[in-house]
Amino acid sequence: MNKLLMGTAAALLGLAGAAMAQAPVAVVEDVRGRPPGVEFMDYVAAGKVIQLGPKDVIVLGYLKSCWRETITGGTVTVGEAQSNVQRGKVERAQVECEATRGKVGAREGTQSAATVFRSFRRDATPARPPATVYGQSPVLEVDTTRGALIIERLDEAAPRIEVAIGGAGLLRERFFDLARAGVVLVPGGSYAASVGERKLEFKVAPQAAPGAAPLAGRLLRFD
Repeated sequence: MNKLLMGTAAALLGLAGAAMAQAPVAVVEDVRGRPPGVEFMDYVAAGKVIQLGPKDVIVLGYLKSCWRETITGGTVTVGEAQSNVQRGKVERAQVECEATRGKVGAREGTQSAATVFRSFRRDATPARPPATVYGQSPVLEVDTTRGALIIERLDEAAPRIEVAIGGAGLLRERFFDLARAGVVLVPGGSYAASVGERKLEFKVAPQAAPGAAPLAGRLLRFD
C-alpha cells in the first residue's frame, strides 16, 4: 500500500511539474506572415518552438521580464525571460509592465494571459493591491462575456464610461481593446471595470503611454 501511495504521489508531482512547465511566459503581440502554430494574441510557454520563414515576423511580449522582441525569420525557442533565436534577427526593447504579478497555471494559460490584475468580489476585500497598467487604453480579456463594459473612476469624481463589447475593439473573440474603441483613461487614475457581475480594479500608471502601447503592460483579465 505504501508503495502504491508513493507511486501515486510521484505521478501527481510529475503532472504538477508538467503543468507548471506549460505556464505562459509571453503574449504574441503581432504576427506578419503565416508561421505555423502561432497567432496574434496567443500565449506561449517556455520551450515552445516557432518556425519563421525568411520574411515572417513575430512580436513577443514577455509578461515577467518585460522584454518586447521583434523577431524576423529563423527558429525561435521561447525562454523564461527572452527567446533564443537561431538563423534569424531579433530586436529587443525593455518595456514597462507589472513584472511582480502572480503566476498563472497551465489551464489559465490556454485561456488567458498571466494575471496582470487582482480581481475582487463585491462581498470581499482584495487580498492584494490592484494591478497597474502602463497604457492609457488597456486591453481586457473578457473571454465569452458580452454586454456593456462600464468603467468608473474611483479616486475622484468623473463621468462613467460605458461601451458595448464588440466591433473593432474585440480581438480573437475574447479580448477587448480600449484603444480600438477610442477609450482613453487618465494617467495616475484608479478605476473599476465591470461587465454584469464581473468586476476588477486597476490603476493607470502616471507615465502610462497613449494608444496601442505594448500589450504586456496593458492587459487585464476578469476572473
